Amino acid sequence: MAQKEVAEAGKLYVVPTPVGNLGDMTVRAVEVLKSVDTILAEDTRTSGVLMKHFGITTKMQSHHKFNEHETASSVVDRLKKGERIALVSDAGTPVISDPGFMLVRECRRNGVAVECLPGATAFVPALVDSGLPCDRFCFEGFLPQKKGRATKMEELSKEERTMIFYESPLRLAKTLAQMAECFGCEREASVSREISKLHETTHRGTLAELADYFSENAPRGEIVIVVEGKKPEKNGLKKDKYAQFKTDKHPML
Repeated sequence: MAQKEVAEAGKLYVVPTPVGNLGDMTVRAVEVLKSVDTILAEDTRTSGVLMKHFGITTKMQSHHKFNEHETASSVVDRLKKGERIALVSDAGTPVISDPGFMLVRECRRNGVAVECLPGATAFVPALVDSGLPCDRFCFEGFLPQKKGRATKMEELSKEERTMIFYESPLRLAKTLAQMAECFGCEREASVSREISKLHETTHRGTLAELADYFSENAPRGEIVIVVEGKKPEKNGLKKDKYAQFKTDKHPML
């Protein structure tokens, strides 16, 4: 039986913020941020610029990946006492490769209501703009930087769905080269940077072509890599799939 929500509890609002263009901020997001008691921000300085732009004067509190495991329980206690709190990250939707998972999980475990507003996230426009299949895809976020990186790439080399990754501009060329080696040089891909910002660009090509390009042209800004999934192998044994069942009792096979 699902855990009942605490009757007197407040609510946690997960509020997306623009990944670049401030015009992508929704009216509802502004209204929520103005009405809550507290805003938990990944970086209060970064979020402060956004709040000032939209005339939001709600008090802010720092909540990031380095203190989340320590502060989540105290935030939940405040919510259970009736406080209404909003969670924002530096850009995009919190929890998606950003802090917030621990807090949302603790809220659910304690029966505190959580409401996530729809809004900006970088990987959706990058996926659509890539020209690669969008009907089935997997979001991988950031690959492990060291331990487990090679193992993870080897696992994903067999993935047939379109794959989406976030990456640092400093590691982009190296990552593309590693992907070309592991997934195949001819695998189609795209690299989108600075989505929704003035200098937004998307480069498309094979992994080998993109690795060569970005090794010569160092990028800046936030990066989203979209990679074609592995093409399904033709099953030459398909016609004999039921060979083991062919008996005199089953002549139709």
